[in-house]
Amino acid sequence: MSEPLVLGIESTCDETGVALVRGRELLGDVTATSMDEYARYGGIIPEIASRAHLESFIPTLDAALAAADVDLGQVDAVAVCAGPGLIGSLTVGVSAAKALAVSLGRPVYGVNHVIGHLAVDELTDGPLPERFIGLIVSGGHSNLLSIRNIATDVVELGGTLDDAAGEAFDKVGRLLGLPYPGGPHVDRLARAGDRHAIRFPRGLAAGKDKERHRYDFSFSGLKTAVARYVESLQDAGQEVPGAHVCAGFSEAVNDSLTAKAVQACLDHDCDTLVVGGGFSANSRLRELAAQRCAAAGITLRLPPLRYCTDNGAQIAALGSAAVRAGVEPSPLGFAPDSGMPLSVTVVH
Repeated sequence: MSEPLVLGIESTCDETGVALVRGRELLGDVTATSMDEYARYGGIIPEIASRAHLESFIPTLDAALAAADVDLGQVDAVAVCAGPGLIGSLTVGVSAAKALAVSLGRPVYGVNHVIGHLAVDELTDGPLPERFIGLIVSGGHSNLLSIRNIATDVVELGGTLDDAAGEAFDKVGRLLGLPYPGGPHVDRLARAGDRHAIRFPRGLAAGKDKERHRYDFSFSGLKTAVARYVESLQDAGQEVPGAHVCAGFSEAVNDSLTAKAVQACLDHDCDTLVVGGGFSANSRLRELAAQRCAAAGITLRLPPLRYCTDNGAQIAALGSAAVRAGVEPSPLGFAPDSGMPLSVTVVH
């Protein structure tokens, strides 16, 4: 007997994603994005994002069903991101999921978008190990998780006290006058620079902070240090070495992320690190994580680049994991939660 067919719906921010997963097999995955509409604003406009989801959902759903070569009536369960994210965008996806679930007579699972960034790894690398450490890195999140079961047993070890890694990259990109979103442009420039030319500070890396915040991150002080360095050169009429600035900044962020992730694996006797989230596309993060995991004897699982950004596959994958684990579906009256904690995998 084949495993249940799960339809996943993603709508946390500016991507409308729909995917179909059977077990750990991805059958169809389609994403529409409204990112290009925000370049002139320098950031996401929630109202525009919500309207874009409304316009994109039906065409994206139809395209995903066609790609999977299945009919809507064959769907056994519907999974949807219930949070965290923009409340208007979440509401569009949750409303669509509930409408589909009611019309089909199928259960609906409101799942955690952030944890989905780790669950999607099962679609490419196979079943997750019984125990592993998860590193979530995105525009809004930088968190370390201890996981025994992706659907039922997730414990947050630490997170960012201020800016997330991706957010810090975008802000430094804006500081240097790079196009929006700044993160990929900072990464590109960093590859052309000397990462040892400028040493920027590592947050929470000294004294009592190092132990008190063993698994926490802080990037706001680093961002300020970069701003002061750039301003000092500009005030002196000197040229800003953009590539070196980006390289030094990138090294500071990725040094902190990878060092603490590997430390968490060693502390918790876990031999696998799974990384997910939009910032996991960063080239230096991938390189440094691979080096440090290899040196520590830790297996590193990184998503292909196409699964780094928000997508329906991650939601369908987490929904499928919940179904396999026998998790109860969400009540039909559940509401989207823009601040959904990492202690919640499925809304009950």
